[in-house]
Amino acid sequence: MAIQTATFVPSTESIAGSTVLSALVGILPLVAFFIMLGVFKMKTHWCALGSLIIALVIAVLGFHMPTAMAANSALFGIAFGIMPILYIVIAAVWLYNLTVDSGRDEDVRAVFAAVGKGDIRIQALLLGFSFCGLLEGLAGFGAPVAIVAAMLVSLRINPIKAALVTMVGNAINVGFGAMAIPITTAGKIGGVSGGAVANTASSMTPWIIIMIPFLLLLILDGARGVRQLWHLALLQGVVTACGHFVAAHFVSYELTAVFASLLGFAVIAGALVVLNPTTPEEWRSEASEEGIPSAGRITLALMPYWLVVVIFSVAKLWTFGVNIPQALASTTIPVKWPGLYGSLLNSAGEPSSGAILSIQTLASPGTMIVMTALIVSVVYGICSSSRFTFSFGRGIAVLANTIHSLRWSLLTIALVMALAYVMNFSGQTAAIGAALAATGSAFAFLSPILGWIGTAVTGSATSANALFASLQSTAATGANLDPHILLSANSIGGGLGKIVSPQNLAIAATAINKPGSEAEILRKAAPFSIGLLLVLCLLTFLATQGIVPIVQ
Repeated sequence: MAIQTATFVPSTESIAGSTVLSALVGILPLVAFFIMLGVFKMKTHWCALGSLIIALVIAVLGFHMPTAMAANSALFGIAFGIMPILYIVIAAVWLYNLTVDSGRDEDVRAVFAAVGKGDIRIQALLLGFSFCGLLEGLAGFGAPVAIVAAMLVSLRINPIKAALVTMVGNAINVGFGAMAIPITTAGKIGGVSGGAVANTASSMTPWIIIMIPFLLLLILDGARGVRQLWHLALLQGVVTACGHFVAAHFVSYELTAVFASLLGFAVIAGALVVLNPTTPEEWRSEASEEGIPSAGRITLALMPYWLVVVIFSVAKLWTFGVNIPQALASTTIPVKWPGLYGSLLNSAGEPSSGAILSIQTLASPGTMIVMTALIVSVVYGICSSSRFTFSFGRGIAVLANTIHSLRWSLLTIALVMALAYVMNFSGQTAAIGAALAATGSAFAFLSPILGWIGTAVTGSATSANALFASLQSTAATGANLDPHILLSANSIGGGLGKIVSPQNLAIAATAINKPGSEAEILRKAAPFSIGLLLVLCLLTFLATQGIVPIVQ
């Protein structure tokens, strides 16, 4: 006799048959998280655990999800948190720690001091915006924030400011992160081509990109920083904005963040050959007594960073002779999660593809960073000297110490992902989206908020697009709006939502070696996230009215 397996179809009208009430109840876990973190200043892992319990209760009692399935959704989220999120975070922090433990971080500072004319603020612009954007375009999944925030701290920037600069500087490239996977996802689920979404998005992002370097200077040094370095901020913003547009339209939309960030970095570095900015004494790099290191030492000091770019570039782009991206992708293992796949159904009564956990092995950004770290450990061991004493065994010991130091942050990230998937699979997140989409013509202004909420909850712009792309496209058709604009708004808004994502807060706090600082980072980051979101909402509305030009 066959055993009947319970099935569940998420509904956006579970609470009293009302989408609005369902949305108000569904958002309670997220509201509770931010209240516990920002108002009561509880430790982040307790905030995540408390919010997870609230989400589970709402899923079972409010959204009528079977108890076992709700618990299983949390386990699925934890598994997703481990692969790829925790894997990438551990690998990225390990890679940075190799530079510190080997003593070569002093040479890294000397190099950036030379490029940035000894001005730490300029070095922060190059790292926090251009280099972070490059890593986002190649890797994504938290790696850029983990690596760059730690690098900024090594420049002796205040750790909280380092986290803010990295998170705000990274946000606009998130939609084009990891070879533009979020944009591709938006197009696929929204029923249009990824290239068309990218073209529209790259017509909107420049307006925000131009603002970002100025915001980073404000974070670093207030009005004085803007007054002294406005010309460099404007140049970096304009060049990067042009790079976004040109790459998406004429090069390859998958390379948008990579191309634009490299272009911005190169132009600023070139401009500094002839420019001599005014630098206050407290923002001057500490000059080494021996001056700029030798070319060999510079190569070794920067090895973790140039090598990771080379490995990611080959892994993502190499198709000559052997299609490496395809070969690596073929090693991904899809796991139809027991107890969820086949039991969790979509509105059409079909098994939800969201219940398939894709375990990336060789294709994971974490694997590529681990490979980089292993090579760096070998080379640093071979090049060990009395000044830079190192060995491969010491590199492995650094990994063990890294995992131990990250233990509470890793727990927090796992719990946050559990919270995200309970909200997703039970229908709580979808109810929030449906309530916003029901606003009719006003939805043109509110559209980016969906992507913002989706990424704030899940920590992933790809997940936010997977959740809301179909809804955005359907709402656009119903309101007689261009779906490309709303799909782009969802993707860009997702990047802005990542600034306040609990997952991103935990990664940043870990990278700056200040566990427990998530509440402080959130309080200072939220105004930037919300302010930029409002700018995007206005841009989206103006674009739907034909006032902001869109070039397909």
